[in-house]
Amino acid sequence: MKKLDRYGYVFIAPFWVVFLTFSIYPVLLTLYYSFTNYSGAEGEQIVGLANYTRLLGDSYFIEAFFNTIKIWGVNFALQIGGALMLALLFSDLQLKLKGLAFFRAFFYLPNLITISSVALLFGILLDWQHGSLNMMLLKVGLIDEPISWLTQPVTAQLSASLILTWMWFGHSFIVVMAGVSGISKDYFEAALIDGATRWQIFSRITLPLLKPILLYIMITSLIGGLQLFDLPMLLTDGLGSPDGALNTMVLYLYNQAFKYNNYGYAAAVAYGLFIITLVFSIVIFKGMFRKEQAEKKGA
Repeated sequence: MKKLDRYGYVFIAPFWVVFLTFSIYPVLLTLYYSFTNYSGAEGEQIVGLANYTRLLGDSYFIEAFFNTIKIWGVNFALQIGGALMLALLFSDLQLKLKGLAFFRAFFYLPNLITISSVALLFGILLDWQHGSLNMMLLKVGLIDEPISWLTQPVTAQLSASLILTWMWFGHSFIVVMAGVSGISKDYFEAALIDGATRWQIFSRITLPLLKPILLYIMITSLIGGLQLFDLPMLLTDGLGSPDGALNTMVLYLYNQAFKYNNYGYAAAVAYGLFIITLVFSIVIFKGMFRKEQAEKKGA
């Protein structure tokens, strides 16, 4: 039987070959390049921590970091806030709202559209001269002159956040509602009998029991948000216009590597992004479960 067990390694060998070749090897090669001045054409030279030292003082990277946080932060706040609000309404035993299946499908539909189509669609809708949004706002009298949504830093970042919210809200809503559905209705019924208000039920029962789900949403949203690239790339000239407001960390990395041929420095940026993501993830995890950890230590 032991001889037959060895044949299992033959069947899993293709996976390991592909995994090592296309996952582990690029990661290790990128780490090596981050310590070099590799530019793609000439042989690289080891420069030690020079790329990382440069990264710490790079004002463009720091600006890209804050741009990414702003765009992701507004997007995440709207997503999670809207998802929790709808979860509160649909889980309310007194309201007994119907149509949950319809709303789940309706909100999830934007997530099925490719990002290139979304960028093209909103590029037309937000066009300064002929965009449908400006035309509608002018017609109802909310604005006196067209707004250049994508050529002003504040409105460009806000537009990117709202587009991302529109795309990913359905996913967050479905995950939150799945978590709410897993909570026994006995808790809600007992709370109603005891005279608890809707807010007390939500804050004392729903939210604490949703912590693992919220942690999952926050971590995955953070990882995706810090890697934001495609929408700013397609909405702008590829350099993060206007005035660098849509220049995210990954877009900056992309331009350093494939526009300016600074592959060594781009590799350092990639690992800098990895460290930032790791630190933020640990902080979020520790922050959400700080109370439970304190109670365990006290016990």
